[in-house]
Amino acid sequence: MVVLRSKFYTDFLTCRQVLNIMVILGFMFNYMLRVNLTIAIVDMVESNTTNNTSTNATKTRIDETRFNWNPEQYNAVLGSFFWGYVLTELPGGRMAEIVGARKIFGGGMLMASILTILTPAAAYLNYYVILILRAVLGFFLGATWPAIQPMAAKWIPPMERSKFIANMMASSLGAAITMPVCGYLISTVGWASVFYVTGVIGIVWSIMWFCLIYDSPAEHPRISEEEREDIEAKIADGEGGKNSKPSYVPWKRIFLSLPVWAIIITHGCSVFGYFTVVNQLPTYMKNVLHFNIKKNGLLSSLPYLAKYIMAIIASYFADRLRKSGKLSTTATRKVFTTFAIMIPGCLMAVQAIWGMDATLSVAVFTISLFFNGAVTAGYLANALDIAPNFSGTIFGLANTLSSFGGWLSTKIVAVLTAEESTFATWKYVFWILVFTYVFGALFYLLFGSGKLQKWNNPDEAYGQDGKELQPLKSKPEIEKEREINNIA
Repeated sequence: MVVLRSKFYTDFLTCRQVLNIMVILGFMFNYMLRVNLTIAIVDMVESNTTNNTSTNATKTRIDETRFNWNPEQYNAVLGSFFWGYVLTELPGGRMAEIVGARKIFGGGMLMASILTILTPAAAYLNYYVILILRAVLGFFLGATWPAIQPMAAKWIPPMERSKFIANMMASSLGAAITMPVCGYLISTVGWASVFYVTGVIGIVWSIMWFCLIYDSPAEHPRISEEEREDIEAKIADGEGGKNSKPSYVPWKRIFLSLPVWAIIITHGCSVFGYFTVVNQLPTYMKNVLHFNIKKNGLLSSLPYLAKYIMAIIASYFADRLRKSGKLSTTATRKVFTTFAIMIPGCLMAVQAIWGMDATLSVAVFTISLFFNGAVTAGYLANALDIAPNFSGTIFGLANTLSSFGGWLSTKIVAVLTAEESTFATWKYVFWILVFTYVFGALFYLLFGSGKLQKWNNPDEAYGQDGKELQPLKSKPEIEKEREINNIA
């Protein structure tokens, strides 16, 4: 019976397909646990504190305990997530390389889900308790993002990694779905239900993750021998031979590597723009153009949906181009990175000049994030090209910088619009975005690389420095080689 079930499981879905599905759902729910508070907090505080709700609307609110948090406390609760988040980006990536992504990603999600369920109780207890809880929740989720890169190095052949990394952009899809769902829960059941529902979903996913996912094909108990050999052979072919696990991290060579800094700086510039657009768009639309975008669920979800769609499209074409040999890995990464970052930079210039129109502004921001989704085919997958053994460490470094960028964008907007929130003051924000995007694109264009770095195997006297990951052999070629080996 066990054998039959195992056979049915592997015939219906391959283990790699299951991994893709679970990673997509994982990043959807990851962002769900992150943004649920940003929606629920509007109803958690007294309406006369935030001035976001009219008297009539207040009467229709479900009878729940609400909190007299002033604006400073309100924003501190929202920002406390990042206090813990920035601490575990780099350690999370390195720990995934050592103990495996299964424990780091799954464990981080499980703990964050449990803390999410405890959020209402924390809020009832004390204001400082919820501050600490959200910081600890950020601590666990911060480790999850860089953990996926080391898993990709074990499961995904080099020429298919752009598509796999695009799964991370399911976070945008998660945000797009979470907004209207949480809004419905708040209006029908109350704000506390948001945390109970999203927390339970996260726990269920975590249990499934530990039951279905393993760190490598060799460790998976249900994988077929054919699938395991196919994955391992393709990875070995693409990387020029099997890589042994390094005994130490070549920190000096990592920090002196221009291709690494190209990833870190470009990621920081791109995410700075992303956070500014997503977080500040509702404020700009409401204060300057007197159009409350948050009232329209479709418009508030459009930027997230647009980015995810482009991530899938760009990653598919990037892997096709690399497999065909029409573009080298270096050229592919540079083309898609430039495309994904330079176009939003140009669109921000349009916004700075003609941004007084609400319809144009929504279109500019949505199209900007749509094109930015192509980063999955550019720098976002690049750490797996240049150093698959340390891809988690590199992504952790990049995401740490980008997290500070998200915080910095809110401070810049606050300073520039402190006196008055008008189009004249917001112009400076848009021109800063133009400079940031263009700088990131040019820096990567100059220093980015798709070549496997020698320090990826620091224990070896002679590495693969200067060689790109090779296009994979076709299925007929692999089958022909097997036939020859069997005859021999």
